[in-house]
Amino acid sequence: MHGNDPDVLIIGAGCAGIAAARALIAEGQSCVVLEAGARVGGRAFTTQALGAPLDLGATWLHGARENPLSAFIGPHLDHDTVRERHLHLGERFATAAEFAAYWRAHADFEAALANSPQTPDRSVMQAAPQGGPWDATIAHWLGAQINGVELGGVSLEDYLKTDLTGPNLLPREGVGSLVARLAEGLPIRLHHVVTRLDWSGPGVVAEGDWGRLRAGRAIVTVSNGVLAAGGIAFTPALPAATQAAIQGLPMGLLTKIAFRARGADRLGMAPFHNARRAVTREAPQPMSWVFWPFGADHIFGFVGGARAWDLSRQGPAATEAAARADLAALFGPRAEAALGEALVSNWGEDPLFRGSYTHARPGHHASRAVLAAPLGEGRLCFAGEACHARFAGTTGGAWLSGETAARISG
Repeated sequence: MHGNDPDVLIIGAGCAGIAAARALIAEGQSCVVLEAGARVGGRAFTTQALGAPLDLGATWLHGARENPLSAFIGPHLDHDTVRERHLHLGERFATAAEFAAYWRAHADFEAALANSPQTPDRSVMQAAPQGGPWDATIAHWLGAQINGVELGGVSLEDYLKTDLTGPNLLPREGVGSLVARLAEGLPIRLHHVVTRLDWSGPGVVAEGDWGRLRAGRAIVTVSNGVLAAGGIAFTPALPAATQAAIQGLPMGLLTKIAFRARGADRLGMAPFHNARRAVTREAPQPMSWVFWPFGADHIFGFVGGARAWDLSRQGPAATEAAARADLAALFGPRAEAALGEALVSNWGEDPLFRGSYTHARPGHHASRAVLAAPLGEGRLCFAGEACHARFAGTTGGAWLSGETAARISG
């Protein structure tokens, strides 16, 4: 096709959409990327609002040896080589011996999952150790604070098959800036919300308040949160199997909070170190924190799962207040004196995302492949982190999924 009728229409300019566009152009295919928002990158977004690069979404390049974005990274470091972890027990930080006991329990916890039968599939918590002194803290960390959802709602099969590995690279420019750099020069149209997509053939037609655009094929890369909420009306309706796959891969939530230092106090924490609280009756859903990355004068932290959703619905002020209280529990009044202005991400309430990244409900690991399967003789493909059966939930998985969809549509 020519002119305003491209070969391929891409909906969404996140990692998957950018990767698909680059792959198509490299193969001589014409494409147009329609992005609903005011920027590219999707859930990878770097801001300078606190005076230094800060990722409000994707932060690390996980599994860097297999991550396609590693090929484009600028100055960076492997966070695992400089990170030192600190665990707070309620009134004090754990001793070296106590922390060693925690990590032995952590290894035993993960070994129990790895050695548990994956069929029939069930939730991670049904296979996890429970009742030990560290088990609740480990489950909270692996569930809400990493997967954005409590382990009771996560497929064991999917958890094991998408388990993240190192190295975990931290780009100095920020992951969002890296992704935005890779979008430069692409045919992206911002502020183009697609509300309807007709894929009845021949070809596809996308519509929105901006008008309509016809193409030979379409790659849809919007989040599963948007798809599940009916953000795009499809004509004809999506097959039942595809709809079931979307419902089987819901969005978790990991809200990011950052504080800029107020003065010279660095709370006794070295750059790149992290701290979190053990799960207790008083702190059943604690947060986690990373301090002074690259020597910057800010810290960032996360709250995930059910608590993140609850705070998100209350608004950013509630999340900020909870974060200040969490840091006060770690450092006492010193924290409030040391921390100034704050930033809070909004992935849960933003209608363009409706969450952070997907997890599979028990029995739904295969839904990732179902969602990625082309429809209408290749006229319609879905791509994004939800569609990758190995690197789900990551920018690398989204990128690889976009490249795969481009090959299918090419």
